[in-house]
Formats: sequence, C-alpha cells, structure tokens
Amino acid sequence: MSIQAINVRNQFRGKIHSITEDDVLSALDIETPSGIVSSVITTRSVRDLGLVVGSEVIALVKATEVSIAKL
Repeated sequence: MSIQAINVRNQFRGKIHSITEDDVLSALDIETPSGIVSSVITTRSVRDLGLVVGSEVIALVKATEVSIAKL
C-alpha cells in the first residue's frame, strides 16, 4: 500500500516501535522492512492522528539534502 495522492517516492510502511513525547515535539521510531526510520513531528499531530506504539503507518521521506560524514 502507498499513499497515491502524495507525490513522495520514498514511502516506508511500518509500525511505530517507540514514541518519545515532549510538550511540543515527539520523536517516533518506525520499524520497517528496511530498518528503523526516525521522525520528529509535533506532539499535537501525534495526538490528532491517534498514534500509539504498534500503529501501522507509512513514513513519507522527502529530503532535499543528505549529509555524509566519514567514520
């Protein structure tokens, strides 16, 4: 399944593994077949969407820049 109405090519279906909430922002770790995808969204959005650990979601990744550092 993908979200057809949104023009984002990198879509990762998964389940929320963890949510760390603060007053304004929340960090989500989403377990996908490709690995963990992390996202920071507003806590209000977490509540409005009814997101909890175990919720099935699609992570939509749209980046204009990817930085790389040598280890």
